[in-house]
Amino acid sequence: MLLPVRDAAGTIDAALGSVRAQTDPDLEVVVVDDGSTDGTAERLAAHAAEDPRVRVLRREGAGDLVGALELGRRAARGRLLLRMDADDVSEPTRLARCRALLDDDPGLAVASCLVRSFPEAEVREGRRRYDAWLNALVDHPAMARERFVESPVAHPSVLLRADALAAVGGYRDPQGPEDYDLWLRLFAAGARFAKVPEVLLHWREGPLRASRLDPRYGPDGMARVRAAALAVALAGRPAAIVGAGTAGRRLARHLLAAGARVAAFLEVDAKKVGRAPHGIPVVAHEEGLARRGEAVVVSAVNAWGARERVRDLLAGQGLVEGVDFYLAG
Repeated sequence: MLLPVRDAAGTIDAALGSVRAQTDPDLEVVVVDDGSTDGTAERLAAHAAEDPRVRVLRREGAGDLVGALELGRRAARGRLLLRMDADDVSEPTRLARCRALLDDDPGLAVASCLVRSFPEAEVREGRRRYDAWLNALVDHPAMARERFVESPVAHPSVLLRADALAAVGGYRDPQGPEDYDLWLRLFAAGARFAKVPEVLLHWREGPLRASRLDPRYGPDGMARVRAAALAVALAGRPAAIVGAGTAGRRLARHLLAAGARVAAFLEVDAKKVGRAPHGIPVVAHEEGLARRGEAVVVSAVNAWGARERVRDLLAGQGLVEGVDFYLAG
């Protein structure tokens, strides 16, 4: 278990209690206290005194999640790394069920599970939609297909092979979400993912989550990480981006920064046709599809429900997803 923690005195007992209660007792719990000042250290010391499987590492005055994850990764002695955050709760069978997936298929690198966000009063509609989308992606093809839309697995829900993580360089700070960056690097390296089709992680939501407060987890950070991986997937081919709105222009900017070429924006809104954000022409989508040449179509249409319509449209034109087009966030 790899569990970074900072100032989580109010939730760490529930989190560690759920880990210590796993039906598969064969685990080492590496907790990295990333400079807590609120009494977390005392709670961790109590758990370590009660359970020899709990090892606590301390970083003074840090507050650096990637650094904490890397410290814990290097200190961990197991061949599998179970992730969780200090405010989440695991079902007792989570480790056993995820380990069974990896044991049954040596080709799998990442085993995850379904998640449920809680407490109910803190879960907004956007988070509910995300959970539903996330939980619908159970097998590797589905997760690979949707990987440029959003993170197809919840970071605190995974059990990773330590050697697969090491092979892609471990965790790094991409000036964006470190977990999404990791999944995209693993997909690019050919790693395979799977999920136990059952809710085994309770994922705490609230106003103090890093995903709400840290700009690296915002739209610009997500686009930076997504574009870097897309640039690799394009393999030198230009992109034709569906949608010249805010999301499309942001994606184009980061693709250009990553060294990719963007041939055009494809638009259904006639008012936008003829413009040239970032020097890239905006053309009517019918014309753009007809004249796309070698360009890979990348849809930046990110409204819930609209992505499927774009997928159907592009597939109906004979384009093959993952070869001729990708859906992106």
